[in-house]
Amino acid sequence: MVKHKSGPSEWVTKMLALIRSGNSAAAIAQIKAAPSAKDVGQLRTLLQLPNAPARHANVDTAINEQVVALASPRLHRAP
Repeated sequence: MVKHKSGPSEWVTKMLALIRSGNSAAAIAQIKAAPSAKDVGQLRTLLQLPNAPARHANVDTAINEQVVALASPRLHRAP
């Protein structure tokens, strides 16, 4: 039987730690390789909380761009 944990995903937890460390370039690279739109949404939500790490304009921009990219339909090549 598989039990689902509540709370942020492991990726989101790692991203918060990366952002807290101040390495915004690495955070942006990881956001561009996000596993899912749900994970990016969780990250965005947690960064808006009062106890969130300091805001970085470049990180916020990368999150917004990735939300748009993951929400758009994927282009597939014909077989």
